[in-house]
Amino acid sequence: MAKIVNTHQAEAWNGYEGTHWAEHPARYDAVNGGFNDALLDAAAIGPHDRVLDIGCGNGQTTRLAARRARLGAATGVDLSGPMLGTAERLAAEEGVGNVEFTQGDTEVHPFPDGAFDVAISRFGVMFFTDPVAAFGNVRRALRDGGRLAFLSMAPIGDTDLKALFAALPPLEQPPVGQDGPLSLSDPARVREVLGAAGFGSVNCRRVEAEQVWGRDARDAARFFAAWGPIRYNYGSDGGLVDTLAGAMRRFERDGAVRLRSRAWLVTARR
Repeated sequence: MAKIVNTHQAEAWNGYEGTHWAEHPARYDAVNGGFNDALLDAAAIGPHDRVLDIGCGNGQTTRLAARRARLGAATGVDLSGPMLGTAERLAAEEGVGNVEFTQGDTEVHPFPDGAFDVAISRFGVMFFTDPVAAFGNVRRALRDGGRLAFLSMAPIGDTDLKALFAALPPLEQPPVGQDGPLSLSDPARVREVLGAAGFGSVNCRRVEAEQVWGRDARDAARFFAAWGPIRYNYGSDGGLVDTLAGAMRRFERDGAVRLRSRAWLVTARR
């Protein structure tokens, strides 16, 4: 892998958290995939476009972008070796040939200047140690007039996740750091970062989707308890699953645990 500066996230995504995502691509896509159409429509990917997928993970959005850019190509970049291995396997299984995946740190990765028409990300841009530098590097990789479209988490209080976290013991230090999942949950902060990185025409709008966490409350609770942020903050206490299952029963509907989720859909131009 090329030079990295985001060592903390590299350790996480090449350790337990990245391995868990790599081993459960369908489950994580069931959680986040409801936002796919909103993201890809906002990116306005054309058949000849060259697409960069930032923090591509297991590569679902990269493959979907490649299908829209059927005469172009899509490149996924991520810190996680385990997840990129899954992404390459799934692309081969699905016969998506106009994709490639590379392991790298978006903050410093040597993308060719102006090599892409559009950059996208599904919840992969909240973990930069220096977001201005990272988005500045993405801007450099876009052609003049190139487009940026990404999803970032909205405050948990705006989603059904609030009920699950309310059932858990409170954290002494909630995970709201500058490189955490909620680092771009404030539109004012998003505009500040993108403006400093040289982007214009910044727009933030709230979008909503359904997240499927499991087939029933017990199944969903086991999976949620194994999710990286929960395991990191609460450990592997067996009682946690019982607590979460109790909180999730109210969300059982139509053969699954379905949580209402909201996110910020951000678009901008170089």
